[in-house]
Amino acid sequence: MADEEQNENVEETTVAPEAEAAEETAAPEATAGASVPQLAPKERRQQARAAKAAKVGTRSAQTIEDRQAERAAKRAKNAARRRTLRAKAREAAKATPRGEPTPPREHGEGRQKLRQGVVISDKADKTITVRIDMARRHRRYEKIVRSSTTLHAHDESNDANAGDTVIIRESRPLSRLKRWRLVEVVERAK
Repeated sequence: MADEEQNENVEETTVAPEAEAAEETAAPEATAGASVPQLAPKERRQQARAAKAAKVGTRSAQTIEDRQAERAAKRAKNAARRRTLRAKAREAAKATPRGEPTPPREHGEGRQKLRQGVVISDKADKTITVRIDMARRHRRYEKIVRSSTTLHAHDESNDANAGDTVIIRESRPLSRLKRWRLVEVVERAK
């Protein structure tokens, strides 16, 4: 009788681990159907880091030589791709015709600058104040930036009036502010 009780105990111990395994497999299925509580962001990050570390751990099984060979192959592939792209760019540059030669610079030695603007004041004797409007594209942001500057120009015959569009030329200093001369009146004010 004692032997039979021992055999039953042995059978119970052998059955018990199997029963526990069955309960463990059933537990995730039961929780999958039920609403799973969301993890906190910190816990999610920790799990993601752990998963990433597990992937890196499998990669470290490679030898150093294998990793160096892999890196060299990747570099060679990228270099070949760059060479082909550069060759195509060179061919495209050769195929496109060159534009017209650039005109000579406006200002050089012995050549005065010319500006066109609108007369905003002709009150002073033999002097006009001209507003020069400029619009150019910003180098970084590529937005059109408008600006203006005022210049004082010498008008010997008091020919220009306020509102006229005029062309002025750079000259030697004629007074404290005047460094320009009136060349012609392009359009009279209406």
